Amino acid sequence: MSENRAISKRIALPVVQERPVLVALAGQPNVGKSTLFNLLTGLHQHVGNWPGKTVERKEGTLTWKGTTYRLVDLPGTYSLTANSLEELIAREFIIRERPDVVIAVVDAATLERSLYLVAELLPLPAPVVVALNMMDVAQQEGIQVEPEVLQAALGVPVVPMSAVRGVGVQELLETVERMARGELPYTPRFPQIRPDHQQVLDSIGERIAGYVPSPYPDEWVALKLLEGDPEITAMMRSALPPERWDEVHAILRAHDDAQVAVASGRYEWIGRMVRAAVTRPRVGQIGLTERLDRWVTHPILGLFILAGIFGLVFWLTYTLGAPLQNLLETYVVGALAEWVGGLPLPAWLSGLLADGVIGGAGAVLTFLPILVFFFAALAFLEDVGYMARAAYVMDNFMHLIGLHGKSFLPLFLGFGCNVPAVLGTRVIESRRARLLTILLAPLVPCTARMAIIIFLAPAFFGAAAPLVSWGLVLLSLTVLALTGIVLNRVLFGGRRSAFIMELPLYHLPNWRTIGLSVWQRSLSFVRKAGTVIVVISAIIWALSTFPGGSTEESFLGQLGRWLEPAGRLIGMDWRLTVALLSSFVAKENSIATLGVLFHTGEEGLAETLAATYPIATALAFLVVQVLFIPCVAAVGAIRQETASWRWTLFSFALLLGISFLAGGATFHIARWLGG
Repeated sequence: MSENRAISKRIALPVVQERPVLVALAGQPNVGKSTLFNLLTGLHQHVGNWPGKTVERKEGTLTWKGTTYRLVDLPGTYSLTANSLEELIAREFIIRERPDVVIAVVDAATLERSLYLVAELLPLPAPVVVALNMMDVAQQEGIQVEPEVLQAALGVPVVPMSAVRGVGVQELLETVERMARGELPYTPRFPQIRPDHQQVLDSIGERIAGYVPSPYPDEWVALKLLEGDPEITAMMRSALPPERWDEVHAILRAHDDAQVAVASGRYEWIGRMVRAAVTRPRVGQIGLTERLDRWVTHPILGLFILAGIFGLVFWLTYTLGAPLQNLLETYVVGALAEWVGGLPLPAWLSGLLADGVIGGAGAVLTFLPILVFFFAALAFLEDVGYMARAAYVMDNFMHLIGLHGKSFLPLFLGFGCNVPAVLGTRVIESRRARLLTILLAPLVPCTARMAIIIFLAPAFFGAAAPLVSWGLVLLSLTVLALTGIVLNRVLFGGRRSAFIMELPLYHLPNWRTIGLSVWQRSLSFVRKAGTVIVVISAIIWALSTFPGGSTEESFLGQLGRWLEPAGRLIGMDWRLTVALLSSFVAKENSIATLGVLFHTGEEGLAETLAATYPIATALAFLVVQVLFIPCVAAVGAIRQETASWRWTLFSFALLLGISFLAGGATFHIARWLGG
């Protein structure tokens, strides 16, 4: 493990043309790893979950100079100690799959932080190439990094680059190709453990020799035992004979400060690397990030900036997306429904296709232009580094409800979909904070709910639609905060969580990454409209047509009238009540159901609803919709992550009560004001 005992070897890994060259991308969060992955793979990638895990797995292919590369984007992680599922997945993949090359993506502007992961990657059995990313950002901050010096100090190839600009990508591919072919020397210089613990490490290594399960390296396992890694400790407790484990365990108990010794050795190693290769700006010089953060992260002003940015996002969404939505409705959905209506088909089939499928799912698809702009705006804010500032600014707000800024990140995912928001709570270490975040996540308005707001707000409120939409989102977040305060005090005794948050440097957006993000989210929306919503629209049409032929006499009409007394309390008739119920399968079904019930397309539906319902009813329906129970997929995710039907049913009842109370209050106040 000592630096002066560095391994000196050539990696002889001939490229076998029968299989792709396996390349793993590793890196800490916010170092540009995903940008590089998207740049290399483009549309030749697919997203799923790791086997048996809920952590996202990205994999793609690249063909370069006649060789096919299989790229696996490992989860972003700060280290390789098994403190989180992401860390465990990353190291197990490298050890068990033995990639031909590991690309360690580091941020040149924050090299000290990035090198900690490199220090843990070097002892693993796969060769490492360091991608020194964000060189332009470092230069912008007045930081000078010398790649040649860093390469000599590390003993592994270092490629300077800027993924967002596409600079250095060719050089990186050439280096990876040569490394995979065994054409480059590989002499990694490992960090050395603090000298007073080197003998302890050697003693553990002697006792576990011959008992370490394949394919784990002996020295690496000894180091992890000394660090107190829970996974490796459990593995070796089973692998070693009882008497041998007792000896190892006695050594570990006698040196319970070993974890500090290991970390100290790594930080000393990082310090030497940085002192050799990095030149800092002169004292007093202020970089762009610091200048912007004086405003953006201000505890008061930062909140106004955050609210203003989201207000601007909604304004741009309406201004740019609404005209395209109208064109899509007129020339695609409307024309297609008219064409189907003119075909020589049985009346029931023509009604099913024109009113059920096209009138339902087609109306939902017209939201796509608006959602594309919404997706693009959020992806832009995330890519330039602002969303981390939003989490920082929201930290004080989150503390009011017993959480911290880290909970803002999964909650922010709820703006896209509540399902990944619930699954994203796995990054929160505390079970109390994780459970509270899960209960609050459905109160974040997802894109499907936003689609309903985007459709109905202009119909009822005209030019004031952006302001109303903004107000509904702020209402949802206010209810989230109040609910969190009450739940934390009643269920969790008012405890609070502490968290240290890092802020990445600002950098130019990568339009390719933003485009791919918009494409993937939009494709997911279209698939939902083309599958679940088509089926539900057809079912709603059938229920609204049979057995009597009219909606009033149909099964759906009978159900709606049975539930109508409850709906009347908040100003909704049976049709709005049924539309609300159908949203439990997929939120967009509300519009699809109304389109079926009113026998009209998207444009005609907006006019019909505006003429049918007063402002008070419209506002109450929107309030209930934005606070209502989430879709069935999100409820399933809550059940999975809480592993409890009790908490799942509690969440269901809580949201149902909140939405109806808020909707009723809105309806009666608006009617009293003359709405």
